[in-house]
Amino acid sequence: MNIKYFYLILFTLFIFSCKEKNSTSTTNNNYCQNIKRDSSMSLSSALEEIQPLMKKKTGVYVLEDGGTAMVTRAWLCEYAEKSIDIQYFIFSTDNIGLIACDYLVRAADRGVKVRLLIDDIMVDAGFNDILTLDSHKNIEIKIYNPGVNLGKNLFQKIGKFASDFRSANQRMHNKTFIVDNQVVISGGRNIADEYFDYDHTYNFRDRDVLLLGKETKKVNASFKTFWESTLSISATKLVTELPNNLTDKNRFSKLHEYACNPENFWPQVRSKIENLPQTFADLKNSGNLVWTDSVSFVSDFPGKNDGESGLGGGGITTSKLIKLVKNAKHTINIQTPYLITSDLSKNLFREAIKRGVKVRVLTNSLASTDNVEAFSSYQTDRKKLLQTGIRIFEFRPDAKERLKIMTGDLQKELDYKPIFGLHAKSMVVDGKTTVIGTFNLDPRSANLNTECISIIHSKKIADNVLKGMEEEFKPENSWEITMNFNPDSKVSAYKRVKTWTRKVLPKDIL
Repeated sequence: MNIKYFYLILFTLFIFSCKEKNSTSTTNNNYCQNIKRDSSMSLSSALEEIQPLMKKKTGVYVLEDGGTAMVTRAWLCEYAEKSIDIQYFIFSTDNIGLIACDYLVRAADRGVKVRLLIDDIMVDAGFNDILTLDSHKNIEIKIYNPGVNLGKNLFQKIGKFASDFRSANQRMHNKTFIVDNQVVISGGRNIADEYFDYDHTYNFRDRDVLLLGKETKKVNASFKTFWESTLSISATKLVTELPNNLTDKNRFSKLHEYACNPENFWPQVRSKIENLPQTFADLKNSGNLVWTDSVSFVSDFPGKNDGESGLGGGGITTSKLIKLVKNAKHTINIQTPYLITSDLSKNLFREAIKRGVKVRVLTNSLASTDNVEAFSSYQTDRKKLLQTGIRIFEFRPDAKERLKIMTGDLQKELDYKPIFGLHAKSMVVDGKTTVIGTFNLDPRSANLNTECISIIHSKKIADNVLKGMEEEFKPENSWEITMNFNPDSKVSAYKRVKTWTRKVLPKDIL
């Protein structure tokens, strides 16, 4: 094997481990307490008064802060009646992930059918844990495009990348959470501590959107396509021998103890979860739930493209976003954690500027990024990007906006502030069209990973999202980059050198 190719494979494996930051934690449980659940309530009863609207329109509610995003998911699990279909790139076994699993098991205990589809590359749970969860009669787990992580050692992983590099790099980046086929959460957040303001050292500024009603049919159809794809393999088919404890009636007891132990929640979060019955009513009555007949959920198909263009080729989401940029008339505002541009994307920006469109992009700084590999490529092209005429802003790790966006639960308990990084993938076009989804502005999202986006034509939604963006463009939250200024020097020499060494990596896999 060519030595450069060998190192490329190793770097690819490393990139996957860094690009969507993941963490684990250790359980230490001593007791369990009752979790309050209003047995008189159900999702159908909560939706009853808005069912007429749901048949004709789509309800849209943007989930900006991690606390609300977490508690809304918890509420939906508690009051689901028929099904919970979940599709994620990362479903971690840290604090948030274990508590989420407990909610799913308790829903399954009530007879709710749970289907969980996870991409193989970032699974950090062992097969025994996955198979134990899958052993519940109402839970089924599938792994997307297996062969590069679960049950594989380093040499087996290298072998997969060496023998079929493109296939090994085609990952499922979609993130959808579907309850009773009529309520959906989709957006940037994976299931892990740092996406819900729960990590002690590093948290993401992220964004999801909750959809009710008409457009959720497309999300259901997309999930079905992935679930039935030949790339999605039942977890039980990936092992030759099943664990011995799969019939043990107490096999979920430790999980329940962990999730019930108040030491595993910040006090404010515990209070929110105990008040779950009020959660959905608060959301409906907030004034921020917007009903519209102009929402479009767009998802790539499993496998993304046919591979005739090598690692390139694009997908449906890529084409939709290109069309939105080409049709912009006045303004384009973008948030993306990774900003790795091709000649095509640079030309799209350049042409937009020539038409008189004002383009601003907020991305991570070297100080806030969790991925120096991606930043290194952006860093190389930064001045070329500025030459197109767009304005570039880089997120501050100490952004003041985090005091509003983050729940505050963590901040009140610690005597220091965790680093705040950008993970939201959003765009507002001409102040009236909003895109919220999983698509990073990089070649991997454009050509390799399957992605999904919600395109929302609503002035009110655009105004609300843009209001948050405007705050984050301010100097207390981000640095504006010029031909003569960037904030790279604000990090250690070690991180700068580390970033420089990653410049050997090709853009196509970043």
